[in-house]
This record gives sequence, structure tokens and C-alpha cells, in this order.
Amino acid sequence: MKKRDLVKRLRKIAKAGNTELTFVREGGNHEIWTIRGERIVIPRHREINEHTANGIIKKAQEVTKT
Repeated sequence: MKKRDLVKRLRKIAKAGNTELTFVREGGNHEIWTIRGERIVIPRHREINEHTANGIIKKAQEVTKT
């Protein structure tokens, strides 16, 4: 999955949960984003492994449900 598609999907998930995806900072290998104060770590690669992307999406969905 492309990183930009993952970020778009995370923004949709956050919006559906009446919150927003917020960029915090960039590291050498990862970017840190938050949803409702929960940290979401996204690798800084153009292509992100499907299993990794699914794990990130699952975490975002759990955060917005609470």
C-alpha cells in the first residue's frame, strides 16, 4: 500500500470517529501521528507492507471506537 493512501485512509477513519489525524513529528525511519492522543507510527517509505498497513489501520479503528 502506498503511504499517501494509508494516510488518506487513516484520515477517513479519524473523521468517522469525530476526531482528526494529527501529524506530530518525523524521525529518521518513521513518522508519528496521533488520533485522540494515541500514537500512530507510520514507516517513512513510499510502499508499506500490507501486513504493516493493516496493523496500523486496525489500531486506528480501535482508537476511534473508544
